[in-house]
Amino acid sequence: MKNFKIYSSLLLLTLAIVAFKADKISDNNKAAKGFAVVELFTSEGCSSCPPADALIARLQKESAGKPIYILAFHVDYWNRLGWKDVFSDASYSQRQQQYSKWLNSSEVYTPQAIVNGRTEFVGSEENTLRSALKTGLMAGAKNGIVLNNLKSSGDKINLQYQTEGETNNSSLVIALIEKNATTKVGRGENAGRSLSHVQIVRKLQSVMLRNNPSGSVSIAIPVGFNAESFEAIAFIQNNTNGMITGATRAELPATISNGTK
Repeated sequence: MKNFKIYSSLLLLTLAIVAFKADKISDNNKAAKGFAVVELFTSEGCSSCPPADALIARLQKESAGKPIYILAFHVDYWNRLGWKDVFSDASYSQRQQQYSKWLNSSEVYTPQAIVNGRTEFVGSEENTLRSALKTGLMAGAKNGIVLNNLKSSGDKINLQYQTEGETNNSSLVIALIEKNATTKVGRGENAGRSLSHVQIVRKLQSVMLRNNPSGSVSIAIPVGFNAESFEAIAFIQNNTNGMITGATRAELPATISNGTK
């Protein structure tokens, strides 16, 4: 009887250790599935923006191979002050305005950074950015995304997507990203400066999912497109509050030709 009690105690101890290790593995897997989508709203016409652009350039180098996805949106409302940002687009300004509603904020400014659709701050605040990244990487993604079969057809890129998880009130947002560019600014607040940019959003396409886990989408190929210098970033975003719940990236096949629009 005594031996049986010892054996039972050892068995319970072993099971407890196994359960503890299983919990740790589960926690580690959850952390590994974390991600951070960094959206920077910037402009070549804004003298406060170059430090934020430089910060995300450093982050881009540091985050190679990590689930950190950087998108630089060049807004167009600075264009009226003397310099037209060649990468700017009114739809990017509208996206920033949408965030002011999602985040219940009256402020729209540059440089503004938003992480995972829920945390906003001045884009040049490095400590705040790194804290937001840490939070995102430690949280588990609610959705998974796979992009495949990327091909060109005329002046468009066609691709297929597959999602996992609840997407009833969400959209799949797909961006074509130019990885690097440099501009010599002739007028405005940054007149005379050569500005370097990374992760520039050149095209943006949104698809309502409505619990449809898979489908296809076409995106117009931007001017100056070169497959080697572009990538695709996709993320799932809640339509009510802007929260981003999953993200991925895909390299573009060299067979995709240059665009004309």
